[in-house]
Amino acid sequence: MQLINKALVQEQLDQYANEDLYLHMELTMGAYAAHNDSSKHPASNFIKNIPVQYSKGTIEGDTYYRVGLKINDGWVYTEGLTHWEENEEGRVLLAGHDAEGRLIVSLLLSRTLF
Repeated sequence: MQLINKALVQEQLDQYANEDLYLHMELTMGAYAAHNDSSKHPASNFIKNIPVQYSKGTIEGDTYYRVGLKINDGWVYTEGLTHWEENEEGRVLLAGHDAEGRLIVSLLLSRTLF
């Protein structure tokens, strides 16, 4: 993965607009580590292979980025992103890592199930 290049990510979001896609989102804020440190707030979410189509995708920010996807009846929103990659399977992966390199948040868009 590489640090987010806002222009390249926006280009990818524009290319995927109005396509039938699958969405994966994940967030963990200490949920896996709370048993070792009770001061950690154990929060997480996980969603995988949800069919989605968005009419507009935008990326904003300058160190920690946020991506919003305008869907029919609302928005899908992810914040805290730091890295990205596009792979051969036509998937765009955006991830946010903490200072120690641990995954905190992710957003994956794919044309196929994963």
